[in-house]
Amino acid sequence: MSWLQQDASGAVLLWLRVQPGARRTEIAGLHGDALKVRLAAPPVDGKANACLVGYIAERLGVARGKVELVSGATSRRKRLRVSGVTIETVGSLAP
Repeated sequence: MSWLQQDASGAVLLWLRVQPGARRTEIAGLHGDALKVRLAAPPVDGKANACLVGYIAERLGVARGKVELVSGATSRRKRLRVSGVTIETVGSLAP
């Protein structure tokens, strides 16, 4: 999966394409080499980023502190690092 990779520390990196301001927060499938996530939060004052981190943490069953926004804070294209999970668990996010 091109949107998913494990780094040397064992954490899992996710490449995401985010659509803020959607009707509901959900995973919408693949968008090129990224996993597309629709967010109900608006792209204002970091609300969409906070929504994204919380949603991914909830879906994976980990604490919010285990999910870190690595790049793309002001972009639709984002990269997250998740620790404490296996790459197989994160891979199950894709429909």
